[in-house]
Amino acid sequence: MFWFDRKDQRATFVDKRRERHTLPDVSSKGGSRELVIAPDLLADFTDLPFPDNTFALVVFDPPHFERNGATGWVGLKYGTLKGDWREELRQGFAECFRVLRPEGVLIFKWCEDEIPVSQILAMTPERPLFGHRSGKQQKTHWVTFMKPNAGGNATERSEGRVDHNVGRQTEE
Repeated sequence: MFWFDRKDQRATFVDKRRERHTLPDVSSKGGSRELVIAPDLLADFTDLPFPDNTFALVVFDPPHFERNGATGWVGLKYGTLKGDWREELRQGFAECFRVLRPEGVLIFKWCEDEIPVSQILAMTPERPLFGHRSGKQQKTHWVTFMKPNAGGNATERSEGRVDHNVGRQTEE
């Protein structure tokens, strides 16, 4: 997982699984590795038990694989897409935005080994602000959204961006 400190009181780790697995791993001392999925709260991302507009920041990291074996290391660690997963992801996006405060930030993580991120982003009407690719093959996408304010738009203000190629701020 990507948390620096799982016990940080500012974060609530939600997953629909609470599991522990010992899996073979030749690179680990003893030849096996322990996988522990221990969320703070058991819940499904399509039906989060929080009131509307609760969080300033939400991280949405759903399963990325449809064909990956459910009993292998990757399938057990990250879960697998099953059934009508497209509708499930649509509901997940909607639920993330429901619990996000106006002008709150949603960080969405997706690995496009099997399904291109463009297909997944088409499942939400919200537009991302920016993103970043990572991983050895640059297939993991970190995409940032900002929920509109109660009026439906981002706060009116002078917009600018920093152009890192030249290190100066430019007006949009």
